[in-house]
Amino acid sequence: MGLSKSSTGSSLLTSDLELLDNNCNYVIALAGNPNVGKSTIFNNLTGMHQHTGNWPGKTVGNSTGHCFYQNADFLFVDIPGTYSIMSNSEEEEIARDYICFGHPDCTVIVVDATCLERNLNFVFQTMEITSNIVICVNLLDEAKKKKIHIDLDKLSIELGVPVVGVIARKKKTLSKLMDVIKNVCSSTNIINPKKVYYSTVIENCLSELENVLNSQFELSSNLSRWIALKLIDGDKTILNSIEKNLNIELLQNPTIQACVNSIWDTLNSNNIHKNDFRDMIVSSIMYQAEIICKKVCTYEDENYSKRDRKIDKILTSKKFGIPIMILFLAGIFWLTIVGSNYPSEILFSMFGWFQNKLLLFADFIHLPAWLSSMLISGVYQTLTWIVSVMLPPMAIFFPLFTILEDLGYLPRIAFNMDGFFKKCCCTR
Repeated sequence: MGLSKSSTGSSLLTSDLELLDNNCNYVIALAGNPNVGKSTIFNNLTGMHQHTGNWPGKTVGNSTGHCFYQNADFLFVDIPGTYSIMSNSEEEEIARDYICFGHPDCTVIVVDATCLERNLNFVFQTMEITSNIVICVNLLDEAKKKKIHIDLDKLSIELGVPVVGVIARKKKTLSKLMDVIKNVCSSTNIINPKKVYYSTVIENCLSELENVLNSQFELSSNLSRWIALKLIDGDKTILNSIEKNLNIELLQNPTIQACVNSIWDTLNSNNIHKNDFRDMIVSSIMYQAEIICKKVCTYEDENYSKRDRKIDKILTSKKFGIPIMILFLAGIFWLTIVGSNYPSEILFSMFGWFQNKLLLFADFIHLPAWLSSMLISGVYQTLTWIVSVMLPPMAIFFPLFTILEDLGYLPRIAFNMDGFFKKCCCTR
């Protein structure tokens, strides 16, 4: 069965991060890490039937589009790509709030087959929030080149959710994804994702707080556990968002706060302190991701990433990382500034020669001097000067930066600069 695009454009209403469309049957959230092919899947499914805008009160863009498949209209919402939903950036807040409070019929999480373990961090965090999840393993062709094999059926069993393998550039592989999405949306069977289980102490504390929350509010099992985790963590950004979207009171509720204080007494007595709690949560998630990857992934060449690790040790080392970064960036800026002089001179000469011809033509047709001056010496000359000055450096700088991104060096630059940005209070 092939995919076909909806014949009507997107008619979208945006309110409090809820995207509703009366003309569609199902709303699908498309989530995942950056650079995993999420947008390629979105574009191939929705074609030209897309709508682009901004999230309410936010500068981060959103994309929505329709896909008509097997007599059903699916509205896809392309959530900003993020590595986590623990509220460290605007993108993470948007992804978290839409998955949790936007009420999509299904959340499709796109992961990279070549680095599954890293992507499972986001998967487990999302499974703490919602049950209607489909895991889309993309870039299977790249994994094959690296001789990485993933047992998708076993991965589905380990995670407790449907798993589909695709190659985003090949539209034919997306039909199976749509089959699974439709089945999840229309089926009455409840999906039970496997949860990350933390230490016994933390699990007991979560159960205690969940019981209190369930006695105070009507919450699903997913939400009550996730909210309990965030209450113990104490991140007010997330808690304020929960209060606003669910219209419940958490921070000022004396029963809940008394339970949280009691829990922290228990955690402190077990040498689990405030600064260590989130690290323990993340460590548990990554440990679980590592265990699953060992079960489902096989490598023909166990040292396939050895070269990348050697490069990482050099490019991100404390001794060589910053000097190499400065040399790379200085080289790019030098090529941009010096290299752009030559094409600029050529463009100036070409446009100047053509300007002289225009002036001769204007004189030939007896164009009034004031009109000739305005059009040729004014509009044309100003426009050509801007093109001559701006086009060459842009044509050099952006391709060079694209090459660095494709080579994977930009994330390494971000890693090198992270500490400096934190000291400058540029990150939260």
